[in-house]
Amino acid sequence: MTDRHPSEPHPQPTAEQAGGGRVVIVTGLSGAGKTLALKALEDLGWEAVDNLPLSLVGSLVRPGDGVPRPLAIGVDIRTRDFGVEPVISTIDRMMAESGLDVRLLFLDCSDDVLCRRFTETRRRHPLATDRPLVDGIRHERSLVSPLLARADLVIDTTDQPPGELKQILAGHFGLESDRGLVVFVTSFAYRNGLPREADLVLDARFLANPHYVPELKALTGKDPIVANYIAADPAFMNFMDSVTRLLEPLLPRFAAEGKSYLTIAVGCTGGRHRSVAIAERIASWVKSQGGRVELRHRELDEGGS
Repeated sequence: MTDRHPSEPHPQPTAEQAGGGRVVIVTGLSGAGKTLALKALEDLGWEAVDNLPLSLVGSLVRPGDGVPRPLAIGVDIRTRDFGVEPVISTIDRMMAESGLDVRLLFLDCSDDVLCRRFTETRRRHPLATDRPLVDGIRHERSLVSPLLARADLVIDTTDQPPGELKQILAGHFGLESDRGLVVFVTSFAYRNGLPREADLVLDARFLANPHYVPELKALTGKDPIVANYIAADPAFMNFMDSVTRLLEPLLPRFAAEGKSYLTIAVGCTGGRHRSVAIAERIASWVKSQGGRVELRHRELDEGGS
């Protein structure tokens, strides 16, 4: 997940825009989760409209009228009159004529995972009716990539379960008055790759490894005996102190800059022991500072260290 800022950044929404007055254009690659994102926004209290021709968007948002409820509009290559320039022009026009807080959300995903999703669901890619699936995906990526560069928020759903996408959207687009910064802490295994959405990555592989202790191998970093074993490493406290000293001044600065979601990823070899224990410790510290935090352990059900 990436926060992106166009050449002229959006002003922060006013108190009146915390509910109505907000519009998000949801776009991205077919199969990356646009429909799920719109449903999640609808569950959050947004009015959701999908595949409305761009020429008709003006009928939803008229100058001076604003929008009584926050509005999510889904557009993609299936949308009539879709194109990079028409989408950008629509956003610019809504901002200029209606004074709305308009954001562009782009949902991205790797080609391999998109191929798997279309194959598993037996859906036809809209640009692969007369060509191989992978060619259709690559062609679509070339068509929509300028929108990725313009997007205010990019969410990569390659490794995300559906529930996590909903959590991220709630962090960015929740309607409660005290939305603020949400800190998402995740543990992961380096052998399975870094989480694509990570803002900060911490490496725990230098700590003593419970994987090689027979009575601890089958447990996880959530078990107190494992967490205590890791905490007994002489380097552990210095590491944790350094992490909290880093985060303490950063979190309020991120919040002041309008960032609504920060992802901290903690990795070890197998994602079961060291990274889990440290992710739990960091999440607990964020809560103790009065922060809003969400926690996930990516590889907890897999074997490893």
